[in-house]
Amino acid sequence: MDLAPTGRSLGLVETHGWIAAVEAADAMTKSARVTLTRYEVTRGALVTILVRGELADVEAAVAAGSAAAAAIGDLRRGHVIPRPAPELESVILTRRHSAP
Repeated sequence: MDLAPTGRSLGLVETHGWIAAVEAADAMTKSARVTLTRYEVTRGALVTILVRGELADVEAAVAAGSAAAAAIGDLRRGHVIPRPAPELESVILTRRHSAP
């Protein structure tokens, strides 16, 4: 997976629970030409799905993912960043390593 800054839009959908996140990711990738970039699981079973693509595709994917997650689980928030700053991309798209 290439994690270099791309200038493409970034879409995020955050859910409470893994099943809602998987449903959101499925809807996002089926509804528009986006790339599933990564996911992040945090405390309290919050899961954030990140996709990349052209702005219109990312907007459609976030809308579809948000609707799918809300229909079966707990949608926290969907958000689109049209053109993330390179500094943000290098931080947010870098995989963190777990502490031993």
